[in-house]
Amino acid sequence: MPIGLRTRVPGAVTIEVEFVGGRAVVLATVDGSERKGALTSVAAEQLAAAAHAARERRIPLVASIASSGADIVEGMSALHGWGVAAQALASCSGIVPTVMIVAGPAVSGPALLLGLADHVIFTEDSYAFVSGPTMVAEFTGEQLDNAKLGGSATHARASGVATAVVRTPAEALDLVEYLLSFYPDSTNELPPVVPTDDPAHRLTPEAGDLLPILSTGSYDVRDIVRVLADDGEFFELRAGWAPNMVTGLARIGGRSVGVVANQPVAIAGTLDIPASQKAARFVATCDAFNQPILTLVDTPGFYPGKDLEWRGMIRHGAQLVYAYATASVPRICLILRKSYGGAYIVMDSKRMGNDLCLAWPGAELAVMGAGQAAAILQRRASPEARAAFEADYSERLLNPYIAADRGLVDAVIEPADSRSIIADALMLLESKRELLGARKHGNTPL
Repeated sequence: MPIGLRTRVPGAVTIEVEFVGGRAVVLATVDGSERKGALTSVAAEQLAAAAHAARERRIPLVASIASSGADIVEGMSALHGWGVAAQALASCSGIVPTVMIVAGPAVSGPALLLGLADHVIFTEDSYAFVSGPTMVAEFTGEQLDNAKLGGSATHARASGVATAVVRTPAEALDLVEYLLSFYPDSTNELPPVVPTDDPAHRLTPEAGDLLPILSTGSYDVRDIVRVLADDGEFFELRAGWAPNMVTGLARIGGRSVGVVANQPVAIAGTLDIPASQKAARFVATCDAFNQPILTLVDTPGFYPGKDLEWRGMIRHGAQLVYAYATASVPRICLILRKSYGGAYIVMDSKRMGNDLCLAWPGAELAVMGAGQAAAILQRRASPEARAAFEADYSERLLNPYIAADRGLVDAVIEPADSRSIIADALMLLESKRELLGARKHGNTPL
């Protein structure tokens, strides 16, 4: 039975300690039926109280929001209250998992609160934006409705705010239960180990069979993740946003693991700004809650283009570098096929500090591919000479053994042994601890 907190405080926000999947969480609900969920100063203080309760008890915070924004009638007091709520939610960051459910509108201030959560689940008919259609029309002349401007589909595909989209609030709570099953209650604990009948040392030859014969062929990396995971179960997060990068949660040998993988079926798995942001945020979340990270690499590099460079590819690519370089959780990297240039470094290479770097025998580790190298070094050569150069380049340089000779790859393994080796590594690394230097915090690239 739920336990109510601050039950006599009036307003649109109620707080309960609810048991989700047998685990206690603090559940705050903004009721959209009461004055459209307008946040008065008192209601905002309720949200702050929920955040403080979760942090002090070291249990997850779940907030269901349906709000038209700060109460206009109350004025500055309501704005002050929103700031109190925002500060309290920020204080939970990295201490307890925070999940927001958007069950109706989330407008202005409440919309910004979504960006503070670790995960955000939208119902299909919900929407969220900082400035609504009226303001957009007034300032830009563009006519948009709520769904087009900030509907669930928009946040699932364009903005990346939505971790997942479901049909109803009840389904959202079910998904919260499943999501939290991968996480500990707080940063002071390890993720739960779930018993499984799937043998940890099950051979996975089908993983290698999924790779195309041609190195330019595409495949769905999620199929490989499912082969490696317990019972083929993979919970993909933010699936609609930045599809060239796959992030999600799985278990191997009963141990929870965060998966980051390049996706060859979307722009060949190249890295762009959204992909870098998506992976960086997920790596940071895993690091906060002691979640081991498995990185599956198959990328020809960063996506080239003037637009990306002008929009800050350097800054946003550095976000992924920073996230991996500062992560202290167990980190395993498996190079499936291509790992070229700067993308090789960014995708948790050995020198970025991973604990175990593995490669399949056909993996290609180099500054660039044979065709790219020929275009630069043999641009004035005849077609025959270029073809000979490419063949020699591929034979001498595009293999994992040179990197292994230099200690940059710990082992070249057969695809069939991948699950077994990863499962053993996760077990051995479970006791990993790093002594972090004293400093207030790093200056994260933004």
